[in-house]
Amino acid sequence: MKENIKFKKNISGAEALIHCLLEEGVDLIYGYPGGAIMPVYDELYKFSDKLIHILTRHEQGATHAAQGYARTSGKVGVAIATSGPGATNLVTGIADAQIDSTPMVCITGQVASHLLGSDAFQETDIIGISTPVTKWNYQITKASEIPEIFAKAFYISKSGRPGPVLIDITKDAQFEKFDFSYSKCKGIRSYFPEPLIEIDQIGLAAEVINNAKKPFIVYGQGVILGEAENDLIKFIEKTGIPSAWTILGLSAMPTDHILNVGMVGMHGNYGPNMLTNECDVLIAIGMRFDDRVTGDLSTYAKQAKIIHLEIDPAEINKNVKADYPILGNCRDSLKLLYDKVKNNSHNKWLEKFSELMKIEYEAVIKNDTIPEKEGLTMGEVIISINKYTKGDAVIVTDVGQHQMVACRYAEFIRSKSNITSGGLGTMGFALPAAIGAKMGAPDREVIAIIGDGGYQMTIQELGTIFQTRTAVKIVVLNNDYLGMVRQWQQLFFDKRYASTEMTNPDFVTIAKGYNINSNRVNQRKDLDKAVKLMVDSDEPQFLEVCVEKEDNVFPMIPSGASVSDIRLK
Repeated sequence: MKENIKFKKNISGAEALIHCLLEEGVDLIYGYPGGAIMPVYDELYKFSDKLIHILTRHEQGATHAAQGYARTSGKVGVAIATSGPGATNLVTGIADAQIDSTPMVCITGQVASHLLGSDAFQETDIIGISTPVTKWNYQITKASEIPEIFAKAFYISKSGRPGPVLIDITKDAQFEKFDFSYSKCKGIRSYFPEPLIEIDQIGLAAEVINNAKKPFIVYGQGVILGEAENDLIKFIEKTGIPSAWTILGLSAMPTDHILNVGMVGMHGNYGPNMLTNECDVLIAIGMRFDDRVTGDLSTYAKQAKIIHLEIDPAEINKNVKADYPILGNCRDSLKLLYDKVKNNSHNKWLEKFSELMKIEYEAVIKNDTIPEKEGLTMGEVIISINKYTKGDAVIVTDVGQHQMVACRYAEFIRSKSNITSGGLGTMGFALPAAIGAKMGAPDREVIAIIGDGGYQMTIQELGTIFQTRTAVKIVVLNNDYLGMVRQWQQLFFDKRYASTEMTNPDFVTIAKGYNINSNRVNQRKDLDKAVKLMVDSDEPQFLEVCVEKEDNVFPMIPSGASVSDIRLK
């Protein structure tokens, strides 16, 4: 007779926790053990045939790995740590997941309930600390609370606009026995994850779209989270509207689509940024108008009617006033809009984007990708990677110049392929996130593109790769600088390079110490061969590419300037 794990008599809170995870379909978690979470780890040992635990080398690495796993698999990522410093080390990854809408459940151990508030060894108020950066959090002090709280946690994390949830469990609650039963959460009173779509707004917006002469779409990660990629493509192809991505929206549709006109934002493409202030209708789909996209809000798209498709009511009118707000999952609202819009084309308007792209090509792209200079550029490394992955790899980027270059030049043919830290801009994100991304999509090529600065923030996660033999490909673009900060110092601080030049170790030797095949490229003639060797391998690979030390990323919108003030040099 098959054992029914939905009801178990007289089991510990720690065992109940494991059953909750299994009931929610969790088969992989990331974490680091310690005293206050040891009862749970003891149960993990017993259930190791059903629930794989990946030992990261730092708790922050666990959260970023859980993020990468969630972003490629579409599931909820899970990270676990002990109390005190273990819990606080999770906070950066939690904050990153919150602003980038990544579903994640974090579990922390806590001192026994009778010691709460006594400044006991490794006691920290993780509930108070994490409240501003979680979608929901809760402290469990009784074992009987575990089933209901975990069911709520997974429901809240995944539903509506996704985000991180933290559950803190006292040590006595982990030992306490109770009769366990479990049922998944299907709704919570006063919590409405997907607002009802106002049909009247759909009709009004469709009329505006049908009458537009210069419509423009900017799409974000909401399209990917809402699984609306096909609906977006159908809508764009029916209306003929030029469309641009935010960095988190990148890969929602193929980068070579004829109506995909590039990236918006501080280091986005010239055309989409300039023409934002010329369009007559701006349709924002699953994006939140953050400052890196809008620049100076007082000058942003003032001539345009704004249509905003958004699942989170808090984002409507927060930064940019919407003339036609359409609340709801964009998968549903795009379907409704599709039925009401007319077949159309905007060839003359689209030509404007092409004309500005030609200007950008001559001023920027040609120098980035077919350089005449002696030193290697970051752009040509991305082009070489495109050549051997055919746009079908998952690209995981850290934060800095290499991130912007990758988002500008990487080619993608399918969704969930661009994994990066968008809103928080967390250096050190890429290496552990790539581990999680590969585990979430084991059949896909996963390449981490990292700067020499961010790489050293979580370089210890090479140990996780060594232990698990996860076939991540690591590319470090080494310019011996904190490149993005140096660029700002050059442009806005008269080249006062304060604390941005780096004396780096021998990265190849370090990788070899972790039994990872390693290579270094200094000259252009060796680049393609090294990239092909890396891509063709079934093993973890490390490739250091020594690039120009003082290359800058252009175009660039200076901080606080209008999108129309975008600079090509």
